[in-house]
Amino acid sequence: MIEGLIIRSLSGFYDVDTEHGRKRCRARGKFRISKLNPLVGDRVLIECVGRNEGYLMDILPRSNCFKRPSVANVDQIVIFASGATPVTDPFLVDRIAAIAELKNCEPVICINKVDLNRADELYSIYISAGITSIQTSAITGEGIDKLHNWIKGKINVFTGNSGVGKSSILNALSPTLNLPTGTVSEKLGRGRHTTRHVELYYLEHGTMIIDTPGYSSLDADEIEFAQKSELQSAFREFSPYLGKCRFTDCAHIKESGCAVLAALDAEHICRSRHQSYVRLYVQASSINKWDRNNMT
Repeated sequence: MIEGLIIRSLSGFYDVDTEHGRKRCRARGKFRISKLNPLVGDRVLIECVGRNEGYLMDILPRSNCFKRPSVANVDQIVIFASGATPVTDPFLVDRIAAIAELKNCEPVICINKVDLNRADELYSIYISAGITSIQTSAITGEGIDKLHNWIKGKINVFTGNSGVGKSSILNALSPTLNLPTGTVSEKLGRGRHTTRHVELYYLEHGTMIIDTPGYSSLDADEIEFAQKSELQSAFREFSPYLGKCRFTDCAHIKESGCAVLAALDAEHICRSRHQSYVRLYVQASSINKWDRNNMT
């Protein structure tokens, strides 16, 4: 058996890069039985069959993994947003950023299309929260060098709502990729999917980018399976105030003597971020213990 890296997953086949070249593999039945899904970014052991084919035999230990986007062993999640059409709902950004924080993965906010709308208010939300934020434009080239330097030498996931310009930025970072780009529907105000599957791309300096299909909304996912008590640590700007509330089990929603709410009133915490926290807390509270154990 030889070791490799899954770089693409499509229709039950997995393209795996190895020291002996790229192999197209199927997963052995034991993965289906154990309900363990191989993911792009997984280090795996394969058994070669023929010159360019093989079978996935085992998945090596993961540093982290995500249900949506379906990826593993990620250093950073670069969350794309925009103040131009399609305008990004901050809650979608906060949701993915919270998942990243809970998985010990660094969130990075990339506000694209600043040639059309700089979205300075959106930018200030995440800068004040202590999250790395970069304003970019694939048209003018603004912020491309800064983004390139920030992702250098790391395994990065690019994700964001459809039409926000992920593929255009990837092409700006590495023009040889020549990825297809789409347009935004003026009637619907959202983009058309140009990325159809999850795929890993290599850039220079050991940089890897996993591109994922865009989304128009996010339904129930793993954030709902987190313990509600864990969510406070997914919002890093809460950190200076945790443990300072009147009640040790404070939910930071409406309790008297809450240090987080005091910081919110003093404008040390952005109100939209706190609103996202409350929405996620309510979602997490709606999952009972039995369902949580069966869903994770």
